[in-house]
Amino acid sequence: MWIVLLLPIVAYIFIQIAICRVKSQSKYLRNVPGKRPFLIFGNLLDFLPGSIVFLDNLMGYLKTYGDTILFHDGSFSWILLSIDYEFNEFLYSSSVHIAKSDQYQFFHGWFGQGLLTSSGSTWRNHRKVITHSFHFSILLQFIDVFDSVGDNLVKKLESEAGKDSVEISQLISLYALDVICEAAMGVKIQALEAGNSEYVKSIKEMCNIVVDRVFSFISPRLYKLTWTYYREKTVLKSIHKHVEAVISKRIEEYSQKAEKGSQADEFGAKKRLAFLDMLLEARIDGKPFSRKELRDEVNTFMFEGHDTTSSALSFALFLIATHPEVQDKLFKEQTKIFPSGWKNVRPSHKQLMKMKYLDLVIKETLRLFPSVPFYGRKLAHDVEFKGILYPKGLTVGLFPYGCHRSPKYFPEPEKFIPERFENWSGKLPYAYTPFSAGPRNCIGQKFAVLEMLATLSKIVCKFKLAPAKPEHKIELAAETILISKNGVKISLEKR
Repeated sequence: MWIVLLLPIVAYIFIQIAICRVKSQSKYLRNVPGKRPFLIFGNLLDFLPGSIVFLDNLMGYLKTYGDTILFHDGSFSWILLSIDYEFNEFLYSSSVHIAKSDQYQFFHGWFGQGLLTSSGSTWRNHRKVITHSFHFSILLQFIDVFDSVGDNLVKKLESEAGKDSVEISQLISLYALDVICEAAMGVKIQALEAGNSEYVKSIKEMCNIVVDRVFSFISPRLYKLTWTYYREKTVLKSIHKHVEAVISKRIEEYSQKAEKGSQADEFGAKKRLAFLDMLLEARIDGKPFSRKELRDEVNTFMFEGHDTTSSALSFALFLIATHPEVQDKLFKEQTKIFPSGWKNVRPSHKQLMKMKYLDLVIKETLRLFPSVPFYGRKLAHDVEFKGILYPKGLTVGLFPYGCHRSPKYFPEPEKFIPERFENWSGKLPYAYTPFSAGPRNCIGQKFAVLEMLATLSKIVCKFKLAPAKPEHKIELAAETILISKNGVKISLEKR
């Protein structure tokens, strides 16, 4: 009986707190345009169909209301969304407004305080240490990984050659997982061979859970009462079990190496170090990474080095297949670099750097299909910009997908024109941000680009790509990364 009497009181207190919050911030945001919110739902009713309409709806809002708008993601919650160049430049380049938005809390069970989700001194210390793991000389070690795993991918694609339609995104995803597992953790999981694994399933399931939470009406305070919460616990147990087992194995191997006082094998050749090995050697204020810190960073590497790269590679292959004039230029470049051995290319770093047109293709792919279509930040203090005062704690959505498709920055933005990047260097750097920008830019972007160059080179030399039959129309969806809901389909013919 007392619960029935208490509920109206709790509801009244909640409403009063919400009203006070709205009043306190009305002086800040009253002049920011945007679609009017509807009752307790804000603007979320427009997004009931899910991630498949997210990008189109946001683009529609920007076209209707301007380059900086207020999006209501609930009754008393809102996000500032902006593709204004000057505002983007201010926020990307800031060393103060670097905290991630509240939406990143959905990753905390998975990534903990890894580079993607941490802030403050934890982020700064880890970033400083981990940056050394992506030094040029270390990245060179992984070209052999791209090559050997790439050969496995080619074998899988050969079995699909000649078919009218081949769904490539799943194969590319397994390939990218094999690469990052070997590079980040030093283990070969043979995902391409197995076709799937419990670890792969768990990662996909965790991504789906995060997306469900982003579009959920349920308050984060009530999340632990939902079935999704228990799904997440089960999935994370599987993911962490896999990563913990690898960490344990590497720690044991690392200890044995330390006892021998050398990292050389029995022939005296220095062995390749995985990112995990470098984390084991790292020190912050003289202290090694804790077991949980190791797990958080490895999980972050695995996600950022797997899903984002596989997304970019899949879209690149689709664009190459549907633009024969681009493919012809790519193939001519490859035969020029490899005049006699283009059928079985094993590019060195020097040869990869000669692939200038392929690099333009990658840049243009990431313009049209940035793997991460938006980034979230939280203002560290009140900000006055162009006559409007934005409050401390406001969530700001930086929207590279919107910037990349704005005619203000890119003429004919819907067209695939790799040549547009021939003279791009230094021009409007904050309008093109597929790897973010400023202090929180993607630490692994050079690794990702090298992997894409090596992979696309091998595939273009081995196959002639063409559109799928019947014609395949991709259905873009903004989830944890940018994906095509109905897969990515092309056809392949051996050269």
